[in-house]
Amino acid sequence: MYSVLISSLRTLNQLLTAGIAITAFSLLMYALSFNLRDRVARSFALILACVVVVFVSDAIGSVSASASELFFWLRIQWVGIVFLPAAYLHFSDALLATTGKPSRGRRRLAVRVSYLISVGFLLLLPFSLLVGQLVQNVDPAPHLERTPYTWMFTIFYTGSMLVAGANFLRAYQRTVTTASRRRMGYLLVGALAPALGSFPYMLFGSGFAEQHPLIFWLAATLSNLLVSVFLIIMAYAVAFFGVSWPDRVIKRRLFKWLMRGPVTASTVLAITTVVRRMEPAIGLSYPAIIPILMVTIILVMEHLITLAAPVWERWLFHGGDRDDIQLVQKLEERMLTRGDLRQFLESVLAAVCDRLQANAAFVTALGGNGLDILVTIGENKSLEKEDLSGDLLESVSHNSMGEGLFAWGDYWLVPLFDQRQENDELLGLLGVLRTPGQTIDEEQGEALTILAGRAAMALEDRRAQQQVFTSLEALTPEVELIQSLRAATSYRGEESVSEVLTRGTIPAETDQGDLSGWVKDALTHYWGGPRLTQSPLIKLRVVQQAMDDHDGNPTNALRAILRQAIDQVRPEGERRFTGEWILYNILELKFLEGHKVREVALRLAMSEADLYRKQRVAIEAVAEAIIEMEKQAIEQDPVAIELKSVDAKYLSENR
Repeated sequence: MYSVLISSLRTLNQLLTAGIAITAFSLLMYALSFNLRDRVARSFALILACVVVVFVSDAIGSVSASASELFFWLRIQWVGIVFLPAAYLHFSDALLATTGKPSRGRRRLAVRVSYLISVGFLLLLPFSLLVGQLVQNVDPAPHLERTPYTWMFTIFYTGSMLVAGANFLRAYQRTVTTASRRRMGYLLVGALAPALGSFPYMLFGSGFAEQHPLIFWLAATLSNLLVSVFLIIMAYAVAFFGVSWPDRVIKRRLFKWLMRGPVTASTVLAITTVVRRMEPAIGLSYPAIIPILMVTIILVMEHLITLAAPVWERWLFHGGDRDDIQLVQKLEERMLTRGDLRQFLESVLAAVCDRLQANAAFVTALGGNGLDILVTIGENKSLEKEDLSGDLLESVSHNSMGEGLFAWGDYWLVPLFDQRQENDELLGLLGVLRTPGQTIDEEQGEALTILAGRAAMALEDRRAQQQVFTSLEALTPEVELIQSLRAATSYRGEESVSEVLTRGTIPAETDQGDLSGWVKDALTHYWGGPRLTQSPLIKLRVVQQAMDDHDGNPTNALRAILRQAIDQVRPEGERRFTGEWILYNILELKFLEGHKVREVALRLAMSEADLYRKQRVAIEAVAEAIIEMEKQAIEQDPVAIELKSVDAKYLSENR
């Protein structure tokens, strides 16, 4: 009974060792994939790499068939052990810097020196100086002999871990928010397991282990269990560094990866190992059963994870936001894409042609450049886009005939109106090719009305979704800024949090997205308002130079620069209401003349959703024009010209 217990504990310990190796490698892949740009994540990846080397070597060595192979893997194991203290010091330094306590040189120097010391110990390994020869055929497990350098490394290992632990404690004390303090506590506790569980205690405790093998295997099993659990806790805490995703996204992504990676792989390994070792008892052939069993377990695990993922995400990660998240998920699943819209409208047109015995039909939608042909079936040879002129739109929008069917050229036309709006906004037209002298009876008219209503309903839903997308696009920059600020302040002290949140709105390097936002604000208050008078654009050099022509008034100078940039968007020739003039017309009507959105949309024969999209493009065009004007102003600046001349003179004198 005693030998069976020891054998079972040995097998369990081997499975746990392999599981730790799988988990560490999986978490290393995760860290290298998502938040490698963050210094904390990079230094944690070094710790994971060391843990992978230690436990992969241990797992392979425990099943090695020859002494030479076992000796090789036990020495490879020391490659990870040697660099683990330096990696922990590196990680603790990065953690302190993240909390707003950057190194003044001493911590950075200590990290570099620790890596050099680790390299020095590594150079001793091939000469059997760091650890000695293999001690085999002893209970409870083979191990390497210790040497005088082993004692030196143990002192270095212990001292480095104590210093790293002190840094962890300082970082914990510097956090201020409840969530970051809790996660820093997880990190503080989780960091103990790899540090304590990776050291080969058999170098010093082989005598005690030989006398008490049951205690040794129980301790080894418990140690491996703690390492596997706390390694995941440590990875969970690090996963929040360097990313601006919401917490629920980070938790969901990490949990799903753990289930699909370490849990699935460890389950497959454990079951196949148990079956292989029970093979003589059950009388099955190993080559026949193991591959089938492995494939079956993988498929079953992946299927169960796919089924259970929505449940655990809803109950574990969404919290009080469960209703909002479900609404967004339903929107994604039930969204009417352009392809879905075309497919539905094609089926509607097919039914129309069948009822009216027509050879062709089409549906157009009111877009940014007038009526755009969405779907056609049959041979609409006489239908061209330019035939759908503004005269047709005007006749549909302002005459009473818009309520039903009317003839237009070779087609019967049915206006499609938005029934949800009180003013019955025109969405598009449904057209059916008619034969000369054809009349539509009452039954056909009723069917055509019903089918036209179906088409209008699809256009209504699509337009409503486009308005939602437009709102989301408008909110995206602000939401990204809030998430970035939230992530940046998560682990900082009070002073650092204040610095981040009160940071100036004009960075040293301004991208075009920021500039477009400032341009939109200034154009909104073009004729007066705080968004114009207090605009960051006033600090542009081109505006400062224009103040000389406007009696030193920065508001008038900025207004003139905006007008000049808008003029650069204007096409050549006489003003028209055609496609190439659409951007300029939006800027002119909306901002310079101050018309309302609905008025501009009607004037330009476009929907409000299309107007907002075109407006964004127009504002970006104005921002690009201002960027070019700013570059020219810098090139023409007397100070810049003088600096260039000095540089040229210096280069010519030093050739």
